[in-house]
Amino acid sequence: MAQKKRWNELSVVSRWRIVVLGIIQLALQFVALRDLVKRPASDVRGAKGAWAAASFINFLGPVAYLVFGRHIKK
Repeated sequence: MAQKKRWNELSVVSRWRIVVLGIIQLALQFVALRDLVKRPASDVRGAKGAWAAASFINFLGPVAYLVFGRHIKK
């Protein structure tokens, strides 16, 4: 089994990828949680608490809420 590398053993490119993906994850979660707090419960498909918990699942949770969890008014 491959041994885990420490941060200082990673290449500069690998470090940047991790940082950029982390920023994207945090931005998605911020947008999802902010929308969830501001949106009335009647405009959310399902329980707001469940969507808030799901937003902590990397990438998948916030994207799922933004795509499937909101009723978009036309």
